[in-house]
Amino acid sequence: MDAREVITIGLSAERTLVVPVEQTVGHLLKGMPMVFATPMMILQMELTSGDAIRHQLSSGWVTVGTEVNIKHLAASPVGATVRTTSKVIAVERRVIRFEVASFDGERKIGEGFHARGLVNMDAFNKRFGAM
Repeated sequence: MDAREVITIGLSAERTLVVPVEQTVGHLLKGMPMVFATPMMILQMELTSGDAIRHQLSSGWVTVGTEVNIKHLAASPVGATVRTTSKVIAVERRVIRFEVASFDGERKIGEGFHARGLVNMDAFNKRFGAM
């Protein structure tokens, strides 16, 4: 599959999450603040990027994260509603590139770029075994 044949620049998606205790730095590392953890914000960015293109993929194909270049700009407490956006900005044969951002209300709390690579599940399973 060639992503350039099925993915178009500008495809986008959005997700919202109410920050749970389990996704805070303080929950993951004792003694740290109870604010939205950077890895959890990045996870939301990756999931949102996948949402933007999932329905364009042929059966048996998925995408996996291959690159992140993210800045975490501000803290968000437990209970904050975080909105994450993702937009396709470039499409290569096997790689799709996104511009991503997260917001707590109108305040931008994270921004950057993410890339996802195309994976054929049959070929993957033959190489690595069904996982």
